[in-house]
Amino acid sequence: MPVPVPRQRAIPAVECGQAPAASPDSGPSTEQAPPGTNPAEHPAARREHPAEKRENPTDTSTGTSTGTGALGDRTREPGAGAGPATRGTTSSTTPTNLTLLLIEDDPAGSPIVPDLLDQSGKPIRVRTARNLTEAERLLTDDVHCILLDLALSAPAPVRAGGEGGGAGEDDGEDSDELAVLRHVLELAPRHAVLALTSSSDAERGAEAVAVGAQDYLFRDELDGRLLSRAIRYAVERKRSDSAERRLAEGRVRAQENRRLERGLLPTPLLAGSPLRFAARYRPGRSRALLGGDFYDVVRTPDGTVHAMIGDVCGHGPDEAALGVELRIAWRALTLAGLCGDELLGTLQQVLEHERSDEEIFATLCAVDIAPDGRSAGLCLAGHPSPLVAGPGAPARLLPYDNNGPALGLLPGGRWPRTQVELGAEWSLMLYTDGLIEGHVGEGRERLGQDGMVELVRRQIAEGLEGERLLRATVNEVRALNGGELADDVAVVLLDRTP
Repeated sequence: MPVPVPRQRAIPAVECGQAPAASPDSGPSTEQAPPGTNPAEHPAARREHPAEKRENPTDTSTGTSTGTGALGDRTREPGAGAGPATRGTTSSTTPTNLTLLLIEDDPAGSPIVPDLLDQSGKPIRVRTARNLTEAERLLTDDVHCILLDLALSAPAPVRAGGEGGGAGEDDGEDSDELAVLRHVLELAPRHAVLALTSSSDAERGAEAVAVGAQDYLFRDELDGRLLSRAIRYAVERKRSDSAERRLAEGRVRAQENRRLERGLLPTPLLAGSPLRFAARYRPGRSRALLGGDFYDVVRTPDGTVHAMIGDVCGHGPDEAALGVELRIAWRALTLAGLCGDELLGTLQQVLEHERSDEEIFATLCAVDIAPDGRSAGLCLAGHPSPLVAGPGAPARLLPYDNNGPALGLLPGGRWPRTQVELGAEWSLMLYTDGLIEGHVGEGRERLGQDGMVELVRRQIAEGLEGERLLRATVNEVRALNGGELADDVAVVLLDRTP
């Protein structure tokens, strides 16, 4: 893929036509004056290059030059339809919409580009470079289109031909000219490029378009209207191609995000279970679609319902991908019959092998609900304890005294399983720390687990349950925080009713 061209140095004021020349030895402009106007009233008329040397010593309005250079004014040479009387030494701020960079090495300075106007009648500025080195220097951010003469001599390392004639030499020249075009396309991947060739060589123009140019023109058929229209077309086509490419890239990223999101947000396997399931997931701030939080719920053949929620430290695609791997590993291990300390120890091995950095860890909460739904086993790996509520019993946190280390922190860690009683009717909420780490108001105080418990108690008392309860909880936490939460939030709710 072509590497974007870095921003070039700013062109000095004398070069860009915003200040008079400091010395009468400065050369003439590298941009064309607008058609029908005094070049003295156009900023392009004052663009000069310190090393430029003119072949027209009689033009005294801008001074004379004493040598030969790489740049030249192609439309104001004597004999090109403009004499010394059309030049001036003052500058103005004549507005222009488009800037064209002409790359051609005609040593005679022939008027290859006529006067140009954009669709609104404003002049199109023209910069002229006689080699790729000068083109790179003049390729600033305000250039919209490049007109490349395919007859431009290729740099020595690019040339493929040699001494002699015949078909072999022609093939070498063909390769050289297309290599120059490829070099320009690599140099300016974001710019529209027009190829210039002779009318007897239309095949080369078509090849240039196949290589990456937006269009090709015949050198001996150029006129102002044709070239102006071609420039506008090339610029708009380049914009359209760029927009289409960005759209395609966005679609690919969206597809990848959806696949990753499906991994993070799975479909629960609860067939045959009387439990109701609800979940809510919200990435923190503007981190696109995904975060490092993950969860899953499955029912094993013996009727036990296993639920899990976890959080990989950090934010980004790598952490999200690791969360997907841990969730899938947890589901596979659970369906294989593992639970408690044995399951979490195996998950830690997975994390240690898959993480990109040894400092990455994950917290996790896992519960296994007995087939009769009245009791559960709880394992915590550095994770907040779940919340349980029932009729006549206000919301409370399950015991967290046996909270083991986060996965990936301690080799050979242990995660004891705590047996808890749930009762005949209950709601069990598992959540990640993004729900409790939001601030309360404008101060530094955080909501915390106690604040979350009180919040959920109030909403249950108002009759909220299931999806409505989760939505109201997350929305109120965000409102208390004064806006989007800084961390990802995942919440899982399991309900059992008689």
